[in-house]
Amino acid sequence: MAANLLGQETSPYLLQHKDNPVHWLPWGPEAFARARAENRPVLLSVGYAACHWCHVMAHESFENPDIASLMNSLFVNIKVDREERPDLDQVYQQALGLLGQQGGWPLTMFLTPEGEPFWGGTYFPPEGRWGRPGFAEVLRGVARTYAEEPDKVGRNVGALKEALTQLARNRPGDAIGLEVIDQVAERLLREVDPVNGGIGDAPKFPQPGILELLWRAFKRTGRPAFATAVIHSLVRMGQGGLYDHLGGGFARYSVDARWLVPHFEKMLYDNAQLLDLLTQVWQETRDPLFAARARETVGWLLREMLAEGGAFAATLDADSEGHEGRFYVWSRAEVEQVLGAEAERFCAVYGVSAAGNWEGTNILNRLDHPELLDEQTEATLAAGRERLLAVRAGRVRPGWDDKVLADWNGLMIAALARAAMAFAEPGWLAAAERAFAFIRTTMQPDGRLRHAWRQGRLKHAGTLEDHANMARAALALYEATGQPAYLAQARAWVDVCDRHFLDPVEGGYFITADDAGDLMVRPRHAHDNAVPAGNGTLVGVLARLWLQTGEDAYRQRAEALVTAFSGELSRNFFPLAGYLNGADLLLSAVQVVIAGEPGAADTAALLSAVQSLSLPNLVLTRLAPGSDLPAGHPAAGKGPVAGRAAAYVCRNQSCSLPVTEPAALRHLLGG
Repeated sequence: MAANLLGQETSPYLLQHKDNPVHWLPWGPEAFARARAENRPVLLSVGYAACHWCHVMAHESFENPDIASLMNSLFVNIKVDREERPDLDQVYQQALGLLGQQGGWPLTMFLTPEGEPFWGGTYFPPEGRWGRPGFAEVLRGVARTYAEEPDKVGRNVGALKEALTQLARNRPGDAIGLEVIDQVAERLLREVDPVNGGIGDAPKFPQPGILELLWRAFKRTGRPAFATAVIHSLVRMGQGGLYDHLGGGFARYSVDARWLVPHFEKMLYDNAQLLDLLTQVWQETRDPLFAARARETVGWLLREMLAEGGAFAATLDADSEGHEGRFYVWSRAEVEQVLGAEAERFCAVYGVSAAGNWEGTNILNRLDHPELLDEQTEATLAAGRERLLAVRAGRVRPGWDDKVLADWNGLMIAALARAAMAFAEPGWLAAAERAFAFIRTTMQPDGRLRHAWRQGRLKHAGTLEDHANMARAALALYEATGQPAYLAQARAWVDVCDRHFLDPVEGGYFITADDAGDLMVRPRHAHDNAVPAGNGTLVGVLARLWLQTGEDAYRQRAEALVTAFSGELSRNFFPLAGYLNGADLLLSAVQVVIAGEPGAADTAALLSAVQSLSLPNLVLTRLAPGSDLPAGHPAAGKGPVAGRAAAYVCRNQSCSLPVTEPAALRHLLGG
C-alpha cells in the first residue's frame, strides 16, 4: 500500500515532510524495487531543514493535494536530507550541472528505476512564473517523455553516466612548490571585492578557505595586500547583517554584495571555519572586533547549538512563523520600546530606521559605522544588545536541526580547540573534548564512523570527510592537551581511509567507502564545497602525522596525495583552497616542541608565547618529563634544560638550540 513513510526517519528535514500527501519514501533499495516493479521513474527531492526555498516548494507543491496526487500517480517519490547524504547530493548536483543548469536546493531530479538521472532542476513554482515552468507541467512532461521516448531517456542516461564517471577521475600532475601556491594566491587576490570585502559579487559566500589561503600568503610573503584583503573582508562580514549582532554566529551567505541581507540560516560548518580564521587573524592583529566576534560565536555555539551528549547540532533555520528572517529583524518602534532614551544612538549605529533596510524591517548592522567607538559608548551599545536579545528570546524560534554530523563536528572541534588555546579559554577546550568523546564513543560502533546521529539512532555510512575532519580534530586536541590517545585515534581514522577509501592505482581517496554500493559512481575530487574536500583535508592530516610521529610513510602519502590532484590546478584552482592550504603545511611546517612539566608556570609561559602568534603552519608537540619523542622526530632526544621548560623550533627537519625564555621564543618564531 502506497503511503508517506518519512515518519519512521530521524532527520528533522524528512520529518518536516511526513504529513505531506505525497507518498514519500526514504532513499533505499525498497524505493527502487518499487520503481522497477511498477516501471515508473523516480522523482528525487533533496533539501535540508534550514533551506528557505525548500520550505517554499513544500508549501506550494508538496502540500498541494492536486500536485501530490500527480506525483503519486506518475512517480516513485524519494526525499533525501542532503546533510545526511552529502555523497548522494554531490552526484546528482553534478548531474544537474552537466545538464547545463545551476545547482542548489531544493534539488529536483528525475531518475530511472536504477537511480540513473535523465533530467532535473531545482525549485519549480506550482504554476509557470519567473521564466520557470510550473511543477505540474514539469511532472506531466517528464512522465510523458519517460513513457514515450525511451531512446531519448537512454541517451541522456548514457551521456550523464559517462560524464559523471569522468568527473570522478582525478587529474594527477607534478609536485607543487610554494611558488605555485603564491601564483594562485596572487590570482585569487584579484577576485576580492575592494569595497565590500569577500570574493566576487552577490550572492556572496564567506569563502573562509580562500581567505585562509590569502592569509597564509601574507604570512609567507609579508605582502600587505594579502593581509588587507582578509582583514577588510572579516570586518565587513563581522559588521554586516551576515553576522547576528545580538546572538552571535554568522549566517550562510549574503544575498547582496554588501553583506547586509543574509540568507538567515546558520550552519555549523560556516561558523567553524570562520571561528578558525578569526582566531588566526586576531593572533596577528589583536583587533578587538575579531576577539569579540570569536567569543560571541562560541557563546552562540555553546548556548544554542549543543545537541544531546555534548556534540554540536547542524543548523538553525532561516524561517520562523512561515517567514524568512522574522526572528532576527526589528522595526524602529520595537527598538525604541525596548531601549527608550538609548534607542536614538543605537539606531544610528546599527542602521535602524522607520523605513527599514529590508522589506520594511531592519537587519541590525554596522556597515556604516564599522569602527569601534569609545569604551563607554560600546558598553552602552552592548547593554542595549543584551536587552534586545532578551526580548528576542520570547519570539517563536527558527527550527533547530539537532542531528549530529561527524564531518561538521570535526570542523568545529578543531576550531574550538585552537581558539581555546589562543584565547586561553579552558572551558572551550572542555566543550571540544566532550563533543569529540561523544562521536568517538557513540558514532563508530565498529571502528568506522557513521555520518549522522539523532535520537539514539546512527544513520548512513561515514564518508571520507567524516574520517578526515575527525582525524584533523583529533590532532588539534592532541596539540591542545598532549594526550597520546588523540594522536592514536587520528592514526586509526587515517587507517580507515587507507583501507576503505583509497584508490591505490590512480591515487587519491574516494568520497564513499568501498562497501557503500548505493551510488551509480564513487565520487573523488579535491574541490571544496560548503565544507573542505576530504582529500585536501587529508593532505594536512598526513603532513601533521608525519611531523608528530616522525614516520616518513605519512610524508610519502601526503606527497602522493598532492600529486594525485595537482593536474586540477591548470583546469580550475578556485575550489582547491583546502588542498593548497594542506600542501602549504607539508612544505612549510613550523614544528615547536615544548618540553616541560604540564601545568608548570615556565611551561605555560612558553606555550603562551607560541599562542600569541599567528602561525598557520604550526605543529605543536607537548613533551612531559620522562617522555620521549619518536626516533624519527627532528627533536628526538631533547627535553627540559637544567630543570627548566625548554622550547625547540624545527624547520625542514632541523631544530634550534633550546629556548627557555618566552620573549626569545617569540623572536625565534618571527614575533
